[in-house]
Parts: sequence; C-alpha cells; structure tokens
Amino acid sequence: MQWMIYGANGYTGTLIAEQAVARGLQPILAGRNQAAIEALGERLELPVRVVDLADQAALHQALAEVDLVLHCAGPFELTAEPMIEACLSTRTHYLDITGELAVFEYAHQQHQRAQAAGIVLCPGVGFDVIPTDCLAARLQQQLPDATHLTLGFDSASRMSRGTAKTSVRRLGEGGAIRQQGEIKTVPLAYKTRDIDFGGGSKFAMTIPWGDVATAFYSTGIGNVEVFIPASPNLVKRLKRLNRWRWLLRFNWVKNWLAKKIDAQPAGPDQQQLEQAHTYVWGEATNRAGERVELKLTVMNGYKLTSLGALDVAQQVLMQAPEGGYYTPSKLLGPELVDRYLVTS
Repeated sequence: MQWMIYGANGYTGTLIAEQAVARGLQPILAGRNQAAIEALGERLELPVRVVDLADQAALHQALAEVDLVLHCAGPFELTAEPMIEACLSTRTHYLDITGELAVFEYAHQQHQRAQAAGIVLCPGVGFDVIPTDCLAARLQQQLPDATHLTLGFDSASRMSRGTAKTSVRRLGEGGAIRQQGEIKTVPLAYKTRDIDFGGGSKFAMTIPWGDVATAFYSTGIGNVEVFIPASPNLVKRLKRLNRWRWLLRFNWVKNWLAKKIDAQPAGPDQQQLEQAHTYVWGEATNRAGERVELKLTVMNGYKLTSLGALDVAQQVLMQAPEGGYYTPSKLLGPELVDRYLVTS
C-alpha cells in the first residue's frame, strides 16, 4: 500500500523518513519546498511529490495515489484543516504529530464524516500525545469512576523549531484546561503545584497540552489539567504577560518571534535524542477522594515520535480499522506506550 509523509523535510519529518528507511519502508516524501524535498528524496532514495496545501487540486491528485498520509508540516492550526478536508474527499487515512488543542477538536468534529468515508483520523501519533494519552487510559482503567485527571511530563530535551513556533503562536490564546467536559480558556501559568514526575519533586505549572482534548475522548473524565516543570521566575513572567497577551495575537508579532526561533538549532542533537529521556506522570481522583498515581520513563520525545508515528501508520495500513476519529490509545490500546519505555 502507498503512503506519504507530508512535511518530510522538517526536523521531525526527516527523523520519521530516516526511520522508515531503516525499517525497509518506502513512503512518498512530500512538501512544498521543492529543493529540500528533492534533496531528501535523493539522499534516502525515496519518491517525492512537491505540492502546496493551498493548491487543493494538486493536493487531491497527490492523495489519490496513497492510502494514508502522515502529516508533519506545522503549525497544524493552519495546515491540518486543509489536509484533513483533502483526506476526507480522497478517502485517505490521516495521521499527524500535532499537540495543538484546536486540531484535536477539529478532527473530533469530523468523526461522522470520517466514518462515512471509511478513513481513520488520528492526530497526535507522536510524543504529542502517545505517552500521556496511554497513561490517561491506564489511570481510568484503575479508577473507573474518576472525575479528575491530572497529567504531566518532564523533559530536558531541546525543542525543535516547529514545536517552538507552535508554542509561541499559542501564547496569545492563554492556557487551557477541561472543566466539566468543556475546554476552558485560562490565564498562562493558571495553576502551580509541586510534582514528582519521576526524577524528584519540581515546581510545575499548567499548560494547554493536547491531552486537554484527547484525554477526555480516551477516558470520558471531564476535568483534565496538564503540568510541566517551570521555574518560579518563568511563572512570574508568564503571569505578567497575561495582561499583554492580546499583542501576541498579531501576525506581525508571531512572525517576528518565528524569525528569532529560526536562528536557533533545528532540534535536539543526536546525543539528546539518545540520552534525554522523559518522565511522564499522572493522577486520577474520584468523588470519594480516592487517588491513583502512575509514572513512566520514556525515550526522548522526538525519537518517540519517529517510532510511534511509524508504528501507528503501519498498524492502520495493515488492519484498516473502522473509519472515524481516534486517539492513539483508542486506536492501538494503552499498551502502545510500552514500546517506548526506558528501563535503565
């Protein structure tokens, strides 16, 4: 079966393409940057397609050749919708590596259309959000009547440029939690607490992570918050920034910040990919005050993404699940995360 990696020339897309070749797979590499895509295709000896998401006719033609697209070109708040719409029209399975709330919500809204088209829509098939999603599902299994779910992770890895740009674009929108089943916009650094993610207690703050959407669809738990470690100084700066968030919604500000990010390294170096592991933590509580806590240590997020995205893609191609919207744990089960555990 034919499948495509769109945005293959980006940092994470390239990692996935390289891992695909290591597995003996032959995806089509696609994107809008002709020079970069063709150079990568030549290096990896893979076929290429140059297509811009804005050219819907060309995109439909490219997708008509494939059974599945693994979408790796962010920011996904801009690129996911045109790709999903094209996939629905061409009956092409859709996977991506986003962690953006708006994309998960949009994809979930297309559930019935995906069922009718007979295709899988499963955003977040990388570090965003495989480990936290699977941990959430396991917590719900252990405490079926849980009403509150709190998740978090601690990573020392450098961000890729794409992840950093996405984070900057989100600043103007503030934070997000799920409360009584609904996503609620909250200030940046809305809540803080001390958490032992796995490497010792750390001061942490809430972030608008993808699980605010996906954990609800995976578990049915209506109250979800996600935390990461943060210094007290960073929390203070973010709290002060709340009054100026409106400035960050202007495109010229976003573009200025994106240019500054472009001057940074593309992403983690090889040493970080191999050695910068990630602690994943979660707790579930119910009305009776019962509490369950789980911790995992997984590989570097970008390495996990390069493996996880391929694992999900291969599974979908081999098994052709019933069409509809899925989270990673709903598609492959909570045990999916076991493939990426670090034991020493």
